[in-house]
Parts: sequence; C-alpha cells; structure tokens
Amino acid sequence: MTWIAAVARLRARREPGVLVTVATVRGHAPREAGAKLVVGRTGTWGSIGGGNVEAVAIDRAREMIAASQTEPELMDFALNDKVTNRHGVQCCGGTVSVLLEPLPVVRAVAVFGVGHVGLELARVLARQDLDLHLIDSRADLLDDERLGVLADAVAQVHVHHTPLLPEEVLAELPPGTHVLIMTHDHAEDAALCDAALRTDHLGSIGLIGSAAKWARFRKRLATEGGHDDAAIDRIKTPIGLPDIAGKEPATIAVSVAADLLRTFESAGD
Repeated sequence: MTWIAAVARLRARREPGVLVTVATVRGHAPREAGAKLVVGRTGTWGSIGGGNVEAVAIDRAREMIAASQTEPELMDFALNDKVTNRHGVQCCGGTVSVLLEPLPVVRAVAVFGVGHVGLELARVLARQDLDLHLIDSRADLLDDERLGVLADAVAQVHVHHTPLLPEEVLAELPPGTHVLIMTHDHAEDAALCDAALRTDHLGSIGLIGSAAKWARFRKRLATEGGHDDAAIDRIKTPIGLPDIAGKEPATIAVSVAADLLRTFESAGD
C-alpha cells in the first residue's frame, strides 16, 4: 500500500496517525530524502529504511498519537557505531533528519437542510479540511448539478437523501460530529432536535431560527420529549455571530460558519 493510500485509509476509518518523512540525508543512509512511512496506532505502511531510525520514529509517532499532538517534530540521527541507540546500531556513516507530521482525525459537520442557507453554508465549510455531511429530504436539492459548486471542495462531502426520517442519519454520523439543523420544515427541525439529544456521540448541536421558534421547541422538548434543562441547553440557538444581523443566505452562512469555527477553537476540537 502506498503512503497516500495509507493516509486515505486512516482518514476513512477516522483513526489518527503520523506521516514520517526522511527530510534530509548527508552521507550514506538506508533511504533517500523523501522516503515516507505512515504510522497508525497499531499498523505501519511504507519504510524509511528500517533499523534504529525507523524504530525510534515509530515509537515517537505513537507517543504523539497517544498525546493527541498536533505540532510536527524534526528528529536528527547520526548513523555511526559510536552512537548509543535504543534499537541497535546503524553505521552507514551519514546523518538523517526525519520529519514527523501528525495526521489527526478530521472534524465532522452535518448540515440538516440544504436550502438557500444550507447550500451557502456548505460552500463555506467545503473549504475546510473536514468531513461534511449534507442531509435533506428533498432529492432535487441534492442533485449533482446543484451541488456542483462543491466540486473543488477541500472537505470530504457526503450526501444523504432521507425522504422519510432525516433523524435516522444521526446514528450513522461519526463520533463528535457537530450538527447544524436548518431544514425547511419546523416539524422536521423539532424531530431532529429531539433525536439529537438522544444521540450520545454527537458534538455541538445548533438550530437556526427565531426566539419564538425556540420557545415553542424548548417547551415541547421538555413536556413531550422528557428532556431536562441541562440536556436542552446542549442546543445552541440562534446560531451565528450575534453582531452580524444580515439576513441574506450568504451572510447568514458566513456568520454560522465563523461561529462554528469558534466552537472548534474553544473546544480544542
């Protein structure tokens, strides 16, 4: 498996890893500059030459994974028989620098409702390195032509057409997914709020709408849904930055996206 395929596999499995690259070589070394190794929690793919250099790099990579480290590191190795090594002697005679770059699990965001605001929000979020789930009960809003504006997305975009029960998608979302509820139907929004509060593995939950809408929802979540105040308070509404008052879809989308990025930062997510 190539290192590119290994990185893609870790991302698809939502597993952290470290990309290890031979950055510089002086003199003789087992591998040339640019050789790569991908390290996961339990597996490795590729090689930077074996021996002490590779073994130490793997050990350090797994320490970085365990510590959820996000900053890259540079390690230097002297390959001679006078150096005391943790994993045996390498006496090629050269020196090697190895770059370790963390591959964290990417964030995941689910947008329920891909109407005017939802599509504009998807366009903004698609520029971020994340897994973006777009869910709607209306098939025409998810067709390839309409979503063609996301063709150059940095994000991995996952489209879910749910004609009957959009809330069923919640159980399928990756752990820690941040949920934004903005469908065309208040009843659908209400059902999603109730289901989201019953789904333990989600991240933040945001709801678009007015204070009057939320007052009705809050009462129903308490009386019909049986949720206590602490649970209901998990839902943030309104979403977006409070000092941006524009009502154009693109303006709302930028505001909501900025608010979500701030949530990422405050949570260390």
